[in-house]
Amino acid sequence: MTRKKPNILFITSDQQRGDCYGFEGRKVRTPHLDMLAAGGTRFSACITPNVVCQPSRASILTGLLPRTHGVADNGIDLEVSVGLNGFAETFAKSGWRTGFIGKAHFSTFHTFQPTGRPECRSSSQDFAGDWHGPYMGFQHVDMMIAGHNMFLPQKPPQGLNYEAWYHKDGRGDLLDKLFLTKLGADVGAAQTWNSALPPAFHNSTWIGDRTIDFIRDNKDGPWIAWASFPDPHHPFDAPAPWCYLHHPDDVDLPEHRTLDLDRRPWWHRASLEGTPKLDDPELQAFRAKQSRTPSQSDLQLRHLIANYYGMISLIDHNVGRVMLELERLGLDKDTIVVYSTDHGDWLGDHGLLLKGPIHYEGLLRVGCIVSGPGVPKGKIVPYPVSTLDFPATFYDYAGISAPGPIHSRSLRPLVEGDATRDFAFNEWDLNASRCGVELKLRTVRTRTHKLTLELVSGAGELYDLSTDPQEMDNRFGDLGVAAIQRELTDMIRSRPDDAREPPIKPVGMA
Repeated sequence: MTRKKPNILFITSDQQRGDCYGFEGRKVRTPHLDMLAAGGTRFSACITPNVVCQPSRASILTGLLPRTHGVADNGIDLEVSVGLNGFAETFAKSGWRTGFIGKAHFSTFHTFQPTGRPECRSSSQDFAGDWHGPYMGFQHVDMMIAGHNMFLPQKPPQGLNYEAWYHKDGRGDLLDKLFLTKLGADVGAAQTWNSALPPAFHNSTWIGDRTIDFIRDNKDGPWIAWASFPDPHHPFDAPAPWCYLHHPDDVDLPEHRTLDLDRRPWWHRASLEGTPKLDDPELQAFRAKQSRTPSQSDLQLRHLIANYYGMISLIDHNVGRVMLELERLGLDKDTIVVYSTDHGDWLGDHGLLLKGPIHYEGLLRVGCIVSGPGVPKGKIVPYPVSTLDFPATFYDYAGISAPGPIHSRSLRPLVEGDATRDFAFNEWDLNASRCGVELKLRTVRTRTHKLTLELVSGAGELYDLSTDPQEMDNRFGDLGVAAIQRELTDMIRSRPDDAREPPIKPVGMA
């Protein structure tokens, strides 16, 4: 019999495209996620409310759109009072044990000055390696600083739980050397190498281990846990043997993989070629290096994608370990499992890599799988939804109320019934520190179309995804689709009038 208060296991990756699952048809090996989808319900048109980490993660926690919770871009800390109105604190007050494992990114790690937050690199020394929360409503945390190895795990006294474990007894120096050891041929792929770091010390393995520990320690329930893997975010540095799981000759290359800026709205070129407006030379160099990559040859792109796939497969392996532990403990019949990510990656589409203010499907659309008691098996929901909807979904399955008004809407009626959705919404106000130009972008996606408006200039782009899935033909301003453009514009204007103006100023870069 299913307990009245179900457990909820929420698993996320970072920067995983919505098509990078085996069940989506790409040549990436995700057997455990394929099984999770086959045994549950998946959404084929789920998007993120923002295409970079901090705003999207704050929306997932709070159920609010970015301009309402205040984290309009990376580099802005989520206010603690707002975070404590999120699902973690609400569940804790309702009798659930709450846990967070992995990369949080509710606060900025690369800051102008120390912020006093545990995620800030220059403040983390104030939180001992045995600190386990509470944080943003999560009673127990096992966290890391960012988790992306562009910085290497911070040496004590800096760093959090993962870094303290990684550097235990001085072994971190050797592990750093192994991590930076590039195995095999180096073809010059951007931010890509086959790492010699033993997988046992990789943060994906560590998150799998700590998630299993949390489940075992709280097996009597009820509990809600967010297991947050920081991959396949760049750098693309899968450890051996996972870096060899997908041969570069066998990966999927984008059909259109050359820059075509002359046929795109003005902000595409401006955001890619503009100079970040930062007074600090170090931070300006960081932004230019970590947010932009050079054009890639097909050979280089193949190696990059192969490593990206390997990172996903290592996550998939650890998802399988966690699911088997649920089964071993007899909790699989009492636990709702949700898998998703914060945003995608261009991954070579239209000659682009990583992310930015260009809302192609590879960046905007993400995976969304729901599994557990009462969830139909093998169902595919085609209606547009958002990762913003997770808090309301968790509340619905738990039978508890949100702490106040939220934009989030439960996915349960779409999972278990015949409910529909018309559109999902995305917003991003960029300051010039990211790309040298300020932008106010609003995107709406329906089952068949996608419209992005830049509110300052009035420019836009409109794609008919049903006939132009590669997004090659911008129909914005085309009289032949004027009625559709008006309908989608009205959807954008329907956003609740509760945004914070002006946006909170950045405290850092990421």
